Amino acid sequence: MKSLILKIMVVSILLCSIILALTIAYFFNTDIETRKPKQVIEDCEINTYKYEERNIFTITKKNEAESNAQKYILYFHGGSYVAEATQNHWNFLENIVKDTGYTVIMPDYPLTPKYHYKDVYNMVGPLYKKIIEKVGNENLIIMGDSAGGGLALGLYEKMAEEEIMLPSKTILISPWLDVRLQNENIRKIEKKDTILNKEALRVAGIAYAGNDGINSYLVNPIDGNLSTLKNIKIFIGTEDILNPDCQLLKEKAESVSGDVEIKEYKDAKHIWIIDNNSGEDVTKQAYNDVVRELKNN
Repeated sequence: MKSLILKIMVVSILLCSIILALTIAYFFNTDIETRKPKQVIEDCEINTYKYEERNIFTITKKNEAESNAQKYILYFHGGSYVAEATQNHWNFLENIVKDTGYTVIMPDYPLTPKYHYKDVYNMVGPLYKKIIEKVGNENLIIMGDSAGGGLALGLYEKMAEEEIMLPSKTILISPWLDVRLQNENIRKIEKKDTILNKEALRVAGIAYAGNDGINSYLVNPIDGNLSTLKNIKIFIGTEDILNPDCQLLKEKAESVSGDVEIKEYKDAKHIWIIDNNSGEDVTKQAYNDVVRELKNN
């Protein structure tokens, strides 16, 4: 009974937080922005530059002898398209830079409800083209978690549609692939997921989609042209309500010769890999697997 009450409280807080964030941003026309972290790993340096009036953060390793500056990760943070990058995101990315030597590029993309999916793609599409033209597809990996994972895959599909060079690899952590959350298998996992709430996500998803995007593949990349998918790696836990759509994506992609691989972790929650300081074995294992996947490029 106590565990049930606790879960109800957590879900209620999550729902209220998302609705409150949307309400404040809507009525006060708030432009939520990601800022540099309060804590920085000593081995890394964070620089900021402007692109389309938004901040772009680059994280590099200070020790040039240990860096691999020719390799780049274009990273999209999660947050239901409502929230900015958290301290956990910064810690995770700085660890990635430290352990791979790669340069991470993280755009502060526009957030809902002030902005919608078209505003986001109008920024990240040209940014991607600029980056890949400069570094080459063999040196670029797209990566994202949760909503950022959905954005990463949607961007991949849009670039494929425009016949733009695609990245060498795409890594998605607990990606949000369908904001409509219409997969019937979600019901089987809802009771186990203590992080996400389907109704709260729907509220954010509707806001992100705006007036005309609720059925767009850019909002729901599970509906995109999956035959173009190559070297897509998904990391997902068994206790994440986004898991069923990851499985469905793989199934649909395979039917049209798309290349999607899922690395599933028993009992893992939503974006558990990001919290690499938790000390849990499943987190350490998954984080090490991500680093190994990045280096195998």
